[in-house]
This record gives sequence, structure tokens and C-alpha cells, in this order.
Amino acid sequence: MRISVSSDTNEPVARALLGQLRERGHDVVAYGALSPGDDPQWAACSEAAARDVAVGRADQAVVCCWTGTGASIAANKVPGVRAALCTDAYSADGARRWNDANVLALSLRLTSEPLLKEILDAWFAAEVSTDAEDRENVARVNRLDDTKPHSERSQ
Repeated sequence: MRISVSSDTNEPVARALLGQLRERGHDVVAYGALSPGDDPQWAACSEAAARDVAVGRADQAVVCCWTGTGASIAANKVPGVRAALCTDAYSADGARRWNDANVLALSLRLTSEPLLKEILDAWFAAEVSTDAEDRENVARVNRLDDTKPHSERSQ
């Protein structure tokens, strides 16, 4: 699987993420502080990794910043992306299973290397739900990419 990874800082857990993904056999593309000369700002590198998913250059992405919040917000601004900030394995499983998340957002502050392994194990082991209600919720989220903000609709 081709996975784009971004981080705004070259933290040990970000480097461990690259290593763990490669050990699992994934083709990894790095952005931000993990790619010398690239823009390390969380908004820029998270967008780049998420855009790879949206246009089909990557199957999934993992975006990282200190809290994970900014990276997830930036990634979710890219149409077609469903980024989930996960701080534990249960959240990662649910994000893939029920939300069909295609981008994992991680906090560099909260994620230790052992926790990273647990999160990745759950993320990659989860089967996307085929339940009709779950699929309709994902479809509804996808349709949000095509809607105008309320203020524009009333004009």
C-alpha cells in the first residue's frame, strides 16, 4: 500500500512511524520535516499528504503535528479526505470501521512508540463496515464536500 506521511517536526515518534510503515511493507512518501527541503508547516505538509489520497497518488495518509489537531483539520479541508485524530487503538479501529477514514492523524506529544504500534495494528486490521447505516453516514460526509456553506445558499 502507498502511504503518504507528514510531520511538522522531526520527532522520534515520527521517524518511528516511517520505520514501522516500511517494516509492514508499505511504500512511504514523506512530507514536511521528514523530507529535507519540504515545507514543515503543519497546514502545508498535512495538506500535501491528504491531497495524495484525494487524487489517488496514495491509498492512505498519516498526518502528524504536536497535538494532531491542526494536522487533522488541514487534512479534512481536502475534498475526499476523512481524517481521524486517533489517540488509541480503539479509536483507530472505529475510525476505519465505521467512518472509513482514509487519513490517520496522530499527536506527536501523546503517541509513544509502543502506542504507535497498537494504533497502526488496529488501523490496518480494521475492516470497513458494510452496514447500510454506516455506509450512508460515510456517503453523507462525502456529500459535504459538494455543498456550499449556509451563508452562500441563502444568497
